[in-house]
Amino acid sequence: MSSALKCDMSSILKETDASRQCMDDNNYRKDMCASYFLKYKNCRKFWHAIMIQRRRDGVKPNMPTADERENILKSIGGTPY
Repeated sequence: MSSALKCDMSSILKETDASRQCMDDNNYRKDMCASYFLKYKNCRKFWHAIMIQRRRDGVKPNMPTADERENILKSIGGTPY
């Protein structure tokens, strides 16, 4: 994982925290949290694809800033995950 992905991924962290909270709330029964895991996976996949495209296009930083991420999500009508 690149350092840009590690340092500025509040969206993924939000999904990670939700998954962990679900696990805590459901006595670590993974089957009860499948939707949270799916959101996390889709979130990570979405932002990773954005990061790859920005890298190909020579845009720095590879990961959009928080403001850019907010604008990206607004432009597509909310979170796709």
